[in-house]
Amino acid sequence: MILWAALVMSHWCLGLSGAAGLERIEGCGTRCSQGLHCKNKPDSLFPPPCQTPAEGLDTSSVFHNISLSPVMRCEGKQKCSLHLSIKTKLQLHESVHGVSICTMATGMMGNCRIVSFTRASRERMSGQQVELENDCTDLSPGQQVRVTVKTVPSYCGITWTTTYEAPGCVREDLRRHVPECITGRLSYDVNPQKRELSVRVSDMLEDYSYHLRLCRRKDFICAGTGVNKLIKKEDPVKSVILPYARPLPCLCIEGWSTVMDAPRVQVCPFTDRLEELWSEITFDPLAGTLSWEPACPVAAVVSLCQEREDGGCVDLPHASQNVSREKMTFTEVDPHPQLCMKFTAGSQSWTKCPFANGRFQAWEIVVTRKQDHEDVQMSSQINATFSVGLCVKSEGSAGCQVTETHTVHVEKRKAVGLNLAGELCGSCLQVMRLDVKFAATVNHCLKECDPSTAVEPVISRQASWDLTWVVVPAGVCLSGIIIITLVLHALLTIYQRRKQERNGDCSSEKQTGPSFECVVPAFPSQPVLHRGVLIPDALQYGNTEKANLISN
Repeated sequence: MILWAALVMSHWCLGLSGAAGLERIEGCGTRCSQGLHCKNKPDSLFPPPCQTPAEGLDTSSVFHNISLSPVMRCEGKQKCSLHLSIKTKLQLHESVHGVSICTMATGMMGNCRIVSFTRASRERMSGQQVELENDCTDLSPGQQVRVTVKTVPSYCGITWTTTYEAPGCVREDLRRHVPECITGRLSYDVNPQKRELSVRVSDMLEDYSYHLRLCRRKDFICAGTGVNKLIKKEDPVKSVILPYARPLPCLCIEGWSTVMDAPRVQVCPFTDRLEELWSEITFDPLAGTLSWEPACPVAAVVSLCQEREDGGCVDLPHASQNVSREKMTFTEVDPHPQLCMKFTAGSQSWTKCPFANGRFQAWEIVVTRKQDHEDVQMSSQINATFSVGLCVKSEGSAGCQVTETHTVHVEKRKAVGLNLAGELCGSCLQVMRLDVKFAATVNHCLKECDPSTAVEPVISRQASWDLTWVVVPAGVCLSGIIIITLVLHALLTIYQRRKQERNGDCSSEKQTGPSFECVVPAFPSQPVLHRGVLIPDALQYGNTEKANLISN
């Protein structure tokens, strides 16, 4: 229990020290133990050769507990510099006149300083353990330096060396006070309806304007999207509106000050929107190639699957690929509506069916019910080969047991009849393309037979045709009779009018000729049938002109 309490207290103390930040110094310098007088001066990069040490003098007998730590020297809130503090304890000998401290960073010249002891203090404190501290070595955030501590004069073999890495800008204390680390603080609000980001900036680098942009992060690079804004240092409101197109998980807001090589800060509002990555699916109908390229780097597994009636998707064999950032392609794919792509990232899965709208569907099955059988045909937009199996579903099982299988070749835009023997009502056809690598196995089930519904349409159609053959000729005949009757009626009317005119003339005129010129027969004679038309006798003798007209 005591040990546990001690661990908790030590963790709490470390947290407080981290929160308090780095140690501040008023100015750099060298400090020695009380009574030991020190002098600090630069050292040459090319010191003289080392000397042979006295007997019993080595590194362990001279240097004890050397420690390195970063400190900050500040001239204002945002004008702090980083330094390396070197502390050591050493056993003072008469032959050791001082200590040389050198630091060297990659690609930079070394920096060496000598801390020398006065002769009087050295003789007075010879044989004692003294402390020495120097904090005049400049550092840059994240810089890695090699530290070497030697005696003065330099004795061969008495050297302490180590590598030290300065704290980076990730530390809050440096991000607030060291100019090389000040990035500003970004906060934002998302307006999904307008697809806008309202971005606010605080803790900007004083006396400098500020850049803001949207970018897509890939590895260590954030590629700009073209949306850039500048907040001028004199602007009272430090906020802008950034429009975005898609809420991608790698879409970030990036900000930096308008100084050379300024550090940048990024915040990514949509890191959890992985579903936005699965929409860039393309299909080349000529090559039969299905492709997907991630808009953001993502560790995912992509596979082809067949959609089930219950909404699930069964993976096709040998149709799975691991994707990180490169384009993924499946070749020789049959674009059937039931063929889908499944994306799995971590414990989540998403299914996208690019052919669900039937736009690229290459083939189909057409079933028509005739009087005594089902007429099944296959049509295709391309030349293709299929495996067609007749199967029956068993009760309580979603599977289909295939009883026989046929290979069918279908030419482009030429329907092929499937001459399957037996009654097909209630059966299923299991169809799959054989000339591609990836294809769905499609079950096309036929309707159950219903004799009443199967016969009634045939009977009604037959009755309709029989009635047509009766009504149409009857209508034609009736129309002919009506026309002939109207013509005869018109001729008879004309004849009667002329006869009345003749009778009127005979009664009014004086007879000067033979009396038989106006005699009308007392007894009507029988009409004569001329070419199928009854002609009265009056038309035969009294009006030869009308008779000739009808005959003609």
